[in-house]
Amino acid sequence: MADRSHIVKSYEQELGQLRSMMSQMGGIVENQVALALSAIADRNEEAADAAARQDPDVDGLERDVESLAIRLLALRSPMASDLREIVAALKITGDLERIGDYASSIARRSLRIRGSDGQISLSGLRSMGRLVQDNLRRSIDAITQQDSNRAMEVWHADRAVDEYYTALFRELVTYMMEDPRNIRACTELLFIAKNLERIGDHATNIAERVFYAVTGDNLPAVRPRGGPTSIDTTAEPDDR
Repeated sequence: MADRSHIVKSYEQELGQLRSMMSQMGGIVENQVALALSAIADRNEEAADAAARQDPDVDGLERDVESLAIRLLALRSPMASDLREIVAALKITGDLERIGDYASSIARRSLRIRGSDGQISLSGLRSMGRLVQDNLRRSIDAITQQDSNRAMEVWHADRAVDEYYTALFRELVTYMMEDPRNIRACTELLFIAKNLERIGDHATNIAERVFYAVTGDNLPAVRPRGGPTSIDTTAEPDDR
């Protein structure tokens, strides 16, 4: 009986360690996004550099979470909600790692925006950034608290992120049409906006995975969507 109690205690400790590492990874990624947004809004080169420097920490935690999750699956034979949580952790780490990559890309591109002070309004980008940041924070809270209601909030907010992106896309294209000198800065801002939109998508991925882990049910396959743009400004997260 004592051996059985020890095994259960050890298993619970490992699950707690998994949750702690997920929370730590989420906190770093959330900070990366905040630094990237500061780099845009404040022309803060130090913030941009700091966002990029945190990438190795995120990558290391991703490997640690995957190793522990695989160990739990192989040696503990988890069932029901524990199994769903561990499998979700394997997928969520991928989403968090990609969010970190996009934040680093935003930070790098923010340093390329020059000569546009006073000519291009960044208010729309800031508003979109705040919403994406809020969704990311709520998705990370959903992970740490195993909160399906918080996950649902993020899922429903994905439509607003899409609508912000569509409006921002049209605004930046207008700036380019009005003055060709704006083209370079607006192109960088379009890539930044696309990366923000993708961060929002990954935050929604996380919310969907948390909802399934907690409830055992899937959210609808078709997400609430905002209006599409006519052009996809494709931006790879590791562009340099």
